[in-house]
Amino acid sequence: MPIPLVNSIASWFLKKRIHQMELFLKYPHDVQLELLHKLIQKARNTEIGKQYGFKDIRSYADFAEQVPVRNYEGVQELIERGRKGENNIFWPSPVKLFAQSSGTTNAKSKYIPVSPESLEDCHYAASKDLLCVYLNNNPDSKLFTGKSLRLGGSKRLYESNGTSYGDLSAILIDNMPFWAEFSSTPGNEVSLMSDWEVKMQAIVQETIEEKVTSLAGVPSWMLVLLNNILETTGKNQLMEIWPDLEVYFHGGVSFEPYRQQYHKLFPNPNFKYYEIYNASEGFFALQDQNDSNDLLLMLDYGIFYEFIPMNQYGLAGEKIIPLSEVEVGKNYAIVITTNSGLWRYKVGDTVRFTSVNPYRIRVSGRTKHHINAFGEELIIENAEMALKKATALTQSEIIDYTAAPIFMIDKEKGAHEWFIEFKVEPKDKDQFNRIFDVALQEINSDYEAKRKNNMTLNPPTIHYARTNLFYDWLKSKNKLGGQHKIPRLSNTREFVDELLTLNTSSYHH
Repeated sequence: MPIPLVNSIASWFLKKRIHQMELFLKYPHDVQLELLHKLIQKARNTEIGKQYGFKDIRSYADFAEQVPVRNYEGVQELIERGRKGENNIFWPSPVKLFAQSSGTTNAKSKYIPVSPESLEDCHYAASKDLLCVYLNNNPDSKLFTGKSLRLGGSKRLYESNGTSYGDLSAILIDNMPFWAEFSSTPGNEVSLMSDWEVKMQAIVQETIEEKVTSLAGVPSWMLVLLNNILETTGKNQLMEIWPDLEVYFHGGVSFEPYRQQYHKLFPNPNFKYYEIYNASEGFFALQDQNDSNDLLLMLDYGIFYEFIPMNQYGLAGEKIIPLSEVEVGKNYAIVITTNSGLWRYKVGDTVRFTSVNPYRIRVSGRTKHHINAFGEELIIENAEMALKKATALTQSEIIDYTAAPIFMIDKEKGAHEWFIEFKVEPKDKDQFNRIFDVALQEINSDYEAKRKNNMTLNPPTIHYARTNLFYDWLKSKNKLGGQHKIPRLSNTREFVDELLTLNTSSYHH
């Protein structure tokens, strides 16, 4: 199909969609309240609807008063019943699909319901919106002259009791409209291979012959794939293999630690990066401007948003606020109500608003993944800004990192213990350590106060991890590929102690 035709079809879709987007940009609170009303109406005769008196809910205040906020443990029992084939528990449409998300630890898998409405009106709608917004911002794009190289963590779906479960990318691939499969590489057969290392080679072989115009996947694993492709082809940069490559759609983990390495792989100054924020629970936000780090919160995908200020999170009287009450610059935990039957559900992510007209966010971390052993409230966003500064000033490059507290024993002060695996190590490690510590203090005043004159915290202990340490650690837990991530910051020493053992062992893959 000739490009002008494809782009004009896309722009026709876009014009229709832009009107709807303008509605939620202009009247965000009305759109959100109307959506909440529809969700409550639709689910009024479900088990949850009857239990919490949905038919009597007339306002947001009623909703907030009658329906409790829960985390996964609070809904696990209902979800398990749904997985065994029971219907109409938390959502009226039969829910046959469950996205298995393992989180970052050894923790048991979570199974997140994916309703037909969520698949269509949230996940697939978002994919279309992403393309439309991208084409609108880049009218000369030749995206549709080639294929999108997608890298999911997909394994085949498992079936039991008439329901299926697997990771979200497998569910999306399995139920994808035919036109989307036609424009993707590798094919479904390779995408759904379960052995990550075998799959990696199969993807390399299949995609180097294709005309690839875009990439989609998690930055950490995509980097492994792209380096494999360079190794196999003997090329120095990817434009030699795919001269028409123009954009990388990324999400799942922060892009900051990987940005420099991607710039080397794609030296073309016109190459675009577009960030998305999606999860098993839903597709929340997407980058709607070229060269921006801010993500537009999508308010009409069947998800109603509430927020908990992080300075109150987990406290007895924690306050939960609707979108209309958020403030720029503050850190919030997200609470969602969705068209998959999650009601006031804590996702576990934290975001910071960069704008409230329209509502734009940056993902700042996880509610569990921060270090607050000494009142320092260190979040992932702080860590990544400090690492960015330290690597830039020492010409080093990072592959992965994690950190945990060193607890005070007797009169010994506490500290933070870091494992950092470098692609290019700093020539002067002491200098790197100093810059990093000072940068953390500049970014986070609580950390600075605890570090002042080594009052509570000693300088950070930094281990320069051996090559492939994090890869081997994930492999030892059978967590290679896809959505599996290194836990960045932790309040316990579980991961760091395992890494200490593995770092000195002669573990080889």
